[in-house]
Formats: sequence, structure tokens, C-alpha cells
Amino acid sequence: MGKNKLLRALPSVDELLKNPELASLKEGVAHSFLLKAIREVLESRRQGILEGKIGELSKEQILKDIKKRVREITSFSLRPLINATGVVIHTNLGRSPLPEQVLKNVTLLAGGYSNLEFNLKTGKRGKRYDHIRGILRDITGAEDALVVNNNAAAVLLCLSALARGREVVVSRGELVEIGGAFRVPDVMAQSGAVLKEVGTTNKTHPRDYEAAISEQTALLLKVHRSNYRIVGFTEEVSIEGLVGIGRKFGVPVMFDLGSGCFVDLRELGVTDEPVVSEVLRKGVDILTFSGDKLLGGPQAGLILGRKEYIEAISSHPLTRAVRIDKMTLSALEGILYIYADLESAKEEIPVLRMLFQPPQQIKKRALRLYRMLKKALPGLDAKVERDSSQAGGGSLPEVNLPTFVVSVKAKESAEKLKDALRHTEPPVVARVREDRLIFDLRTVQDREVSLITASLKTALECTES
Repeated sequence: MGKNKLLRALPSVDELLKNPELASLKEGVAHSFLLKAIREVLESRRQGILEGKIGELSKEQILKDIKKRVREITSFSLRPLINATGVVIHTNLGRSPLPEQVLKNVTLLAGGYSNLEFNLKTGKRGKRYDHIRGILRDITGAEDALVVNNNAAAVLLCLSALARGREVVVSRGELVEIGGAFRVPDVMAQSGAVLKEVGTTNKTHPRDYEAAISEQTALLLKVHRSNYRIVGFTEEVSIEGLVGIGRKFGVPVMFDLGSGCFVDLRELGVTDEPVVSEVLRKGVDILTFSGDKLLGGPQAGLILGRKEYIEAISSHPLTRAVRIDKMTLSALEGILYIYADLESAKEEIPVLRMLFQPPQQIKKRALRLYRMLKKALPGLDAKVERDSSQAGGGSLPEVNLPTFVVSVKAKESAEKLKDALRHTEPPVVARVREDRLIFDLRTVQDREVSLITASLKTALECTES
């Protein structure tokens, strides 16, 4: 058929709307969504005909494509998936999953009214931060606390409130950049503070800080290098040393801890990740860190420290712009109460459980997946192998966690199979190594093993058809 005949043969929108197969969709789908799907599919066919890519029309295929497009349009864009990458705090995949008991309370609060800013004792207006201030003080030993929507906001707020128009002294080796091009110098510029660099990239001495302090100095800032390491001919001033300098010259010391951890990670072979309570005991005046990294909670920026500085930060106009909502507050409160027992926290908080789980425990899950795959797909080239996982989220660089994976070799390339898995239900995100698809069981929950099997079967059928 010629192009003109094919174009005339295309069904009209009204004709398709009256089609019995599509009419059944009207009950559960908004008319605007159905109309959008029909128009998009017809336009796709029209363009295909004009470009010479379509030589014949199939009404059945048009109807099938419209139904598929309706499903796509009416599905939530943000949805659950299975993380089989082995990266525990995966920024692109939502970072830290929350414990079930925390989710239950979040659901209750989100579905109705709450005492977010209402004091039940006095019957008067309250402060949202009072719900977590007490537990944060108890767990960390801080004099006071404030929480905002992420750590970048926490740093910006602290600098704006305490150092606007004045100098902040920072080592050149700590002018970090994290994900999303967040750079310490850029944030400082936005806050109105004046950056004063000291030392060199690899070496900064106490005398460098002391020489930089003047009447214009508002803060001494230390930034934890949580996403990279400087090794070799290096030297830096410890937090104890910086606090000593701050006391000597009467200048407050702020520490941007980045990830923020409440438990000792030496069991994992990590000796340079500071514990929040220990840092505060060393005399830091202001401490900032994330809630959704090593802490294992919701996205948030925690600000702990001396009462006089927290009060000044709390009263700054920017505080309202970066405040957290009731769902984040509820999730964070739930996480903090779990931390009242650190040993329980290692089991109950998913991020910590995944980081601390023994390799043999992961191996059992890997063997279970292997057996399921071999049963569902008898001819599949699959095997259980040793490998290593990562903490992720800009945390614990160069720390490799021993793990077990299931590797799969298919007829099609591993990259093509990996892409197909992203379009299954649920989507599965895995990694590729030497043209084998890798499922790292460290980040896979027990209930997800059977789901991976079903998704892989679907993906294989799509790539091999």
C-alpha cells in the first residue's frame, strides 16, 4: 500500500473510542488518559508511515499498543524496584529503605491530623522540632538539635546564620564536591560567608589555621572527606586540634560530617568514620550530617551542637524554607528510638543490617536464588560467586564488603538483559561484569528472591523473542 492509502486506513479517534476492547477501559481510566493514549499511538503510526517505516497496518497491534500506553500513562512514575547492585546506600535508588515499624507510624500520621505544631499538654502552638530534640540529645549528648530537609541545607543554613559577611576558615584539602555538583565553596558563596582557604591539598597544619584567624573570622570549618581519600604524603588537623585552636582564639568550630554515623564501624574494618557522639564529646560547637546515609533514616539534615548556636540558627529566616514535613519527622523519630539500643539497631535498621550481615548469610540467599533460577530456567548459565559490595551514597570510599552474587550468562549481551530487567514488574536493577549479569544478594530482601526469578524469566523472553 502507498503512503496515502495507509494514512487513510488509519482509524479515527472516535472509531477507536467506540471499539469494544477499548470501551471496557473507560470504567477504570480517566477519559483524558485514554484519549491521550489513542492520539499518541495514532501519531506514532502516522509518523512511521510518512517516514516509510510502516508498510502495512494491523488494527490488532494498534489496539494492543493503545492498551500498553494506557497502562504506562496511568502507572505511578515513582515506584518500588529491586536493588540487586550490592550498593547499600544507592543515591539513584532512594538511598536508605526504612524499617517496617517506622513505616507504620508514618502511614498513620500521613493519613490524618497530628500534633505537629500543637502542644497537647498546654493546648497551645508548639514547635515541630520538639518531637525529636529530646531523643537526639539523649542519644548523642548534644546540648540542642535542629533538623532540616538535607545536609546541604543544613550547611547552608548554619553558614548563613553564623557567618554571613564574615570569614570561614577551611583547609584546601577539604573543599569537597558531592553528588549533584554540591561544592563547599559554592554553598559558602550562597550563604554570604567569605571562604578563607588554608594549607595545601595534601597538608594543612595547626599554624595555618592560627595564621588565618582575624577579627573577621566567624567559624573554623572542618569537612569530613566521606566520599574520597587523600593518601601518601599528607597531614591534617584533627578535630581535637581544631577545637583547641577555636577555644584559644574564641572562634566556634563547625564540622560537616557528611554521612553521619551513630555506630562504630570498626567491625567492618572502617577506622576513619567518626561516630556522632564521639565527635560531640571532643567539643565541636556545630555538627551537621545526613539522615538518609549511614544513619539509615529519611532524607534530612541534622544540626547538633551548643544551645546558643542552635538557637541562633533556628531563628534564621531560612530555617522555615528548609524545614522538614510531618512524614519525614515521623520517620526520623522512629529511627532515632531504634538507636536507643545500638545492637538492636544493627538488626532493625535496613542499612545497618545490610552493612553488617555476614557473607555466609548472603550466600544462603544467593544459593536460594540460584536454585530458583535453575528450576524456572533449566538451561540457564548461572553460578554463585564471591564478589564485593559497596556502601554507596558517598560513604566509606574504598571499603569493599565481601559478598556473594549470582552471575548469569545469556544468549543476548548482559547489557541488553540488564536493560530489559528495568522494564519488568517489578523493575530489577543489577550490574554487569565481563558480559555476565550480576545479582548481588547483599541488597536483595528475602521476599524479593522469587520476584527476581520471575522478572529475569520475563526479561529473557523479551530479549530472545
